[in-house]
Amino acid sequence: MPLDYKIEKAVEAIRQAFQLSKNSVGVAFSGGKDSTVLWHLIRTYFPDEKYHVIFGNTTVEFPESLKFARKLGEEWSNENVQFHEVLPGKLTEDGLKYNAQKEILEWLIAEGRIDEVLKKDGKLKSTLSLERKATPEMWEDFRSRGLVWKAGTMKSFNWCVDQYGYPILGKAASKLTTRRINIDCFLRFSNSDSEKEETLEYYELIRQVKTSNHCCSILKKEPSEKKQAELGVDVILKGLMAAESHARLLSFATRGYIFMSHRPHAPEFYHVSPLGIWRDEDIWEYINRFKVPYTSLYDMEYTNHKGEICHIKRNGCVGCCTDIAFKDNHMSVLRQTHPERWEQQMKSGLGEQLIKLQKYKSNGRVNYLNIAQNIEAALDMRPCAFDDIGERIESDDITSSEYDSEIDNEVYEQLSLFSFL
Repeated sequence: MPLDYKIEKAVEAIRQAFQLSKNSVGVAFSGGKDSTVLWHLIRTYFPDEKYHVIFGNTTVEFPESLKFARKLGEEWSNENVQFHEVLPGKLTEDGLKYNAQKEILEWLIAEGRIDEVLKKDGKLKSTLSLERKATPEMWEDFRSRGLVWKAGTMKSFNWCVDQYGYPILGKAASKLTTRRINIDCFLRFSNSDSEKEETLEYYELIRQVKTSNHCCSILKKEPSEKKQAELGVDVILKGLMAAESHARLLSFATRGYIFMSHRPHAPEFYHVSPLGIWRDEDIWEYINRFKVPYTSLYDMEYTNHKGEICHIKRNGCVGCCTDIAFKDNHMSVLRQTHPERWEQQMKSGLGEQLIKLQKYKSNGRVNYLNIAQNIEAALDMRPCAFDDIGERIESDDITSSEYDSEIDNEVYEQLSLFSFL
């Protein structure tokens, strides 16, 4: 359909959103082109409406996007529009890093006391129950070795990957929300009654690779929803488009522009996606027609696997690997556009996990891994060892590889758990 038709439908959905609200309306803003167009539509067609714009700073934003989001927040705010930048929460008490948790686990096993922290089914009672078994002397030793997360520490990306794992592969392939030490205990002590080949294969994957997408909830979803509750938001407008992923396509096809859920502060909480039928082409046509500002991130160039010069298409978090199994994935682009950040992420532990993933997917037959035993060797290889880990399965541009915190688990239950294989 032509852009004018899509604008008309978007405006109609926005109008309904304001009519549904009994308290206050919120707009989810990421600093990306889609949410910028959504905000522009709202301020153009509803200049007198009051609403809150909520920007979730995950602390791993692209510098270009962060600068743009703050600048736009300042320029487009007024007496009716309040801009809020929200950050992840902080730890309320000291906690142990993953390596320290593993040491306690091994110590309890050696002492014959492992049953003190396990449930009857072999699962860990809780991470806290394990940490409390450490003696004062052990805690002091952990502190001296930098293995303690201090109270007041922000739940940063580094904290998330330490406690849960790296965002490798999409949510459909990694839906676990429990800490890595809990997963270790489950794999080691709990007997699985499953006879499903896919389930057992999944266990083998997570046994070898420290993967989790829970960082998106911790860094983005939870802080945003907390702010929504504080502001009394009962309608949230989002720049989601059905064309972006299987999950979003399924959500829009079954729910439409507006659907209702429940929040503790709002028994009737509405999610509104005015751009549901838009495509990237529509977004850029709108931006060019109405001279809408956008982050310079989209002007940055890279060379794809075919040797073609391309521009960055998606905003997102630095270090995200949810599309790592596909050509021209997020990290392969980051290597070209932000080489220092790419190298930093790889050396911080991500590269090691990606090597393990490659070994898993190739059953140990990837030849270069036999000689690239350290991350430095792998980083220096060209073509890059990490640019093309897995073959692309989907033949079109609509995939379920991208983790989407805005689509709830009910939708993901309808997606294949192993679509990445």
